[in-house]
Amino acid sequence: MTKDYSLTSETADAAVRDGVANPTWFRPKVAPEDIRRLREKSDAIPLRDTAVWLGLMALSCAIAIWLWPSWWSAPFWLVYGVLYGSASDSRWHECGHKTAFKTAWMNAVVYQIASFMLIRNPVVWRASHVRHHTDTIIVGRDPEIVAMRPPDLLKIVLNLFGIVDTLQLVKRMFLHASGKLHPEEKTFVSESYVSKVFLVARIWLAIYVVTIGLSIWFGSILPLMVIGLPRLYGAWHHVMTGLLQHLGLAENVSDHRLNTRTVLMNPVSRFIYLNMNYHLEHHMFTMVPYYHLPKLHELIKHDVPAPDPSIFAAFKKLVPVLVKQLRYADAIIIPELPKGATPYRDEVERLRPHAI
Repeated sequence: MTKDYSLTSETADAAVRDGVANPTWFRPKVAPEDIRRLREKSDAIPLRDTAVWLGLMALSCAIAIWLWPSWWSAPFWLVYGVLYGSASDSRWHECGHKTAFKTAWMNAVVYQIASFMLIRNPVVWRASHVRHHTDTIIVGRDPEIVAMRPPDLLKIVLNLFGIVDTLQLVKRMFLHASGKLHPEEKTFVSESYVSKVFLVARIWLAIYVVTIGLSIWFGSILPLMVIGLPRLYGAWHHVMTGLLQHLGLAENVSDHRLNTRTVLMNPVSRFIYLNMNYHLEHHMFTMVPYYHLPKLHELIKHDVPAPDPSIFAAFKKLVPVLVKQLRYADAIIIPELPKGATPYRDEVERLRPHAI
């Protein structure tokens, strides 16, 4: 039986009524001065990373256009696609938290660029992500749960090519451009920001109309290969890494160690993902910039589960859980804590019968 994950459902009402929503999250005990030091922001590091990101995008796109329509252009489109359709996800995330740059307007500019690439309305998704951190994987409250239970494996596969996700976002763009919010969005978007939602959608829609018009004028999909289609053919990396954030772990708990995982990754994926592989650390201390997360990991590793050693190792552990959830939706992984760590809260006892 599929659970009702809607933010306007009885499940959502029950989460509030039963005190499951807005929990008091567990945090490891660390010295306040250590956290203050790790929360210090820089402009130099994110400027470097942003210059590399946009520079590689411009270079790969220029070469791809130069080689178009030869198949020799394909590798360069693939690079451009990942930088557009996946690296933008982590830039959207970090600048949405306003933790990447020390200078506020720099966060705002990169956030707007990345939001456009992802077709995520910057106003709606900022509010959505605040709710995600407040009610992480709380059924009926978290608008960013990527896979319900039982999991729709076909949808997950299709989203590796951005198909389902992008179609939903384009529909929302048209809805916003028409001057309407989705009913679920009304539960977390402030009324004072609604006009901005509509304005952004109308500007974006105009850009896409011009891009499609150019494609028709030139009789080529080349303009769409630069704007729009990379959201599809470059989505696979951000979907792959995003699945590892929370999937297969517990719902409706108040300890991020039970619902969020950290995965060690190769340097290329870490650049694309901006260190969000340290996802448990990020959820526990959201104001620590991405470039300090490895240090935060070292600071609290005594009190959190050991990270999965690679993307492959993480999926090797995750896939059997997803398969089992097709028949038994409550199947989960309960990560093992290191010796001497602060024990899980009492809520873990209700989860143990479902652990595999």
